[in-house]
Amino acid sequence: MVDSGGVSRLGHMKALLGVLAGAGASYGIYKLVTGEVFQRKQKGGRPPGCSVQDQVQGTVHPGSLLAKLSGLDVVRTKAAVLQDVQEEIDSKSAETLQPENIKMLLWCLQTCSEQTDRCRVLVTLGNAAAFSAHQDAVRELGGLTLIARYLSDPAADVRVQTLNALNNLSMNVKNQDVLKAYIPQVLELIETSPVNSNLQLAALRLLTNLSAADVCHHLLRDSIRLLLSLLVVSGQVLQIQTLKVLVNLSSNPDMMDDIVQATVPASVVLLFDLQTAPAVLQRLLAFTVNLKAWTPSSPVAAELHSRQDCLYRVLLDPSSTLHSRLVQLLSHPDQDVRAHVAHVLL
Repeated sequence: MVDSGGVSRLGHMKALLGVLAGAGASYGIYKLVTGEVFQRKQKGGRPPGCSVQDQVQGTVHPGSLLAKLSGLDVVRTKAAVLQDVQEEIDSKSAETLQPENIKMLLWCLQTCSEQTDRCRVLVTLGNAAAFSAHQDAVRELGGLTLIARYLSDPAADVRVQTLNALNNLSMNVKNQDVLKAYIPQVLELIETSPVNSNLQLAALRLLTNLSAADVCHHLLRDSIRLLLSLLVVSGQVLQIQTLKVLVNLSSNPDMMDDIVQATVPASVVLLFDLQTAPAVLQRLLAFTVNLKAWTPSSPVAAELHSRQDCLYRVLLDPSSTLHSRLVQLLSHPDQDVRAHVAHVLL
């Protein structure tokens, strides 16, 4: 409800939408509402006591020209304003959203108290982030750190939609430089979430994008044991996504010492089997090709031979059963699998 001491600033949103829809007004009318605030911002930041939320909302007075044009009551509840903003943005395609729409979505995200509303806004931001111009706009508006806050939201659905939005935003190189700071938090979500959950899958998809370039690899050194363990406990969809990350990491020679020394369940070798899904086998074999191309330094080689549970001993050591399993896979019905096997055996 509105504070009894004055008219809520939230009221201008419905009025603004009414002007935009009914009078065909453009930026000039928008500036009529927010001009005072942005003039202050241009002169040196927001006024004392004025929050970012205040900057977006502005002030609309009962009986003003804007209120009369809209034909609507200025006094509105926060929920009603959020609904109006979302409906206005929903009427546009994700591609045609403007920076003003992105700014309003970010304001809505901060303001939403309901889980369903937060999810809805995050889905809209995620869809918009499929376009490069919107990826830049979100970053320039400070939206990356704002969205990332919801990685710790108490609602699992909100965390999933946060990861999905960040996944699309991470396709931008400049955004990756900001988002890499959240890799430890994303890894924690993978480790603490139920196996095969949507949370794990969304987190792994984000890591796949972030690991596509070498710049983030050093932040994933301690995650290799976790990723290898996921291979033997998860289902096909999660296995594929996990292997995408491992293939990215193993393509970087600087990561290989860490990968081959990582502790791994001995049962990982059992995945090299005719019963394993072809999509999983293809990526598992691609990962193995990268491992085979690695040559250990003398100190690392000595360390590897002294350990029984590292990836090197399980897959690459002469005592491993991998070779015999690969020979069996030469009869696999999938041509791509056979080609990968032949590459590994070279």
